[in-house]
Amino acid sequence: MATSPFLEVAKKLSRRNFYIYFCSTPVNLRFIQGKLTEEDSHSIKLVELHLPFMPELPPHYHTTKDLPPHLMPTLKKAFDMSSPSFANILKTLSPDLLICDVFQPWAPAAASSLNIPAVLVSIGGAAFLSLIFHLDKKPGTPYPFPELFLEDFWWVKITGNALDSADGIKDHGQFVGYLKQSFSIILVKTFREFEAKYIDYLSVLIEEANKDDEGADIIEWLDKKEKSSAVFVSFCTECFLTKEEMEEIAYGLELSKANFIWAVRFPLGHRINIEEALPEGFLSRVGERGMIVEGWVPQKKILLHSSIGGFASHCGFSSLFETMKFGVPIIGLPMQLDQPVNAKLAELTGVGVEVKRDQSGRLQRKEIAKVIEQVVLRQDGDNQRSKAKEWSEKIRKIGEEEIAEVAKELAKVCGKEKLICSA
Repeated sequence: MATSPFLEVAKKLSRRNFYIYFCSTPVNLRFIQGKLTEEDSHSIKLVELHLPFMPELPPHYHTTKDLPPHLMPTLKKAFDMSSPSFANILKTLSPDLLICDVFQPWAPAAASSLNIPAVLVSIGGAAFLSLIFHLDKKPGTPYPFPELFLEDFWWVKITGNALDSADGIKDHGQFVGYLKQSFSIILVKTFREFEAKYIDYLSVLIEEANKDDEGADIIEWLDKKEKSSAVFVSFCTECFLTKEEMEEIAYGLELSKANFIWAVRFPLGHRINIEEALPEGFLSRVGERGMIVEGWVPQKKILLHSSIGGFASHCGFSSLFETMKFGVPIIGLPMQLDQPVNAKLAELTGVGVEVKRDQSGRLQRKEIAKVIEQVVLRQDGDNQRSKAKEWSEKIRKIGEEEIAEVAKELAKVCGKEKLICSA
């Protein structure tokens, strides 16, 4: 609930064309209002969060600023009790992103329920975070920077009472678990000259944590399947299937007899129950052969798994290249724009097979099943797998050379158009 760091972030983002809703208690917002310039007010809107009435905590104490220490647990309790109100604010405003701190352990979950990504602002620097992450990920092993040795009484405060009383986090494991709710990144106020080696070590720890935790249930499910026996079905975040398309794909998967993971997405505000979106009895009929996941999935980890024998994709160009890079055959289900052309390119290069539609452009379940069987279950698919692996090697080989050439060309452009490139 400390307002100054958030105000600083809000101002800097607003000056880069972000529109900000700044949500806090009325007493905090009165202070914030006095810090906003007229220019800031055009892109930063203040939103009041009202805490429930508690006799021992009058409204002027609804802030951590100058709060008597004995009232901190009471403020924390009141703040937690306001979580339903905050969830309603999120639902009403429907922002593209939530930025919050560890004083709100319930906020990322509220955002996730509305498909809003949450990014956390750290309460400490990179050295502190690397220490806490190390304790959680590598218990019993020495922290690699002995110069940060702390006496026992500090450990008690860091892992227990201090975090518990100030932020409602009882131990470093819970603290790390909360930080993991952040969507891809954690915001830390620091600079390399001051914390370079701690920043680098923290990055390694976070990457390892993500590798360990992302999609663990999916990977566990894939581990039980035979090599190249499953098809991964996923479409881009801008491509949503009609009910008819979902049903045809579902029946196609069922008819194919192949194992499958299907990442299902709905437009924001139009989510329906998965069972209602799929054919009646579909989930019980496919049983353990299929796994339906709603929302985001770790696509890279899935495509790299040995059990994946094909990727049923919309054939967006970036997705096409990523699939080829991982050596996975493509089952083309183009939907719009350049995707039909890309699907044909996949066929022409031998790395995929397009699912043919009927005369009116509708998907056909039998055609979907036929292509899945061809690519994943039959020996025919060995041709696509072989070609996909060939292209994987080519892409890896030329990728760095092409990027270097692009960088040179961009540097030339920046030399001529400095105003545009510096924005």
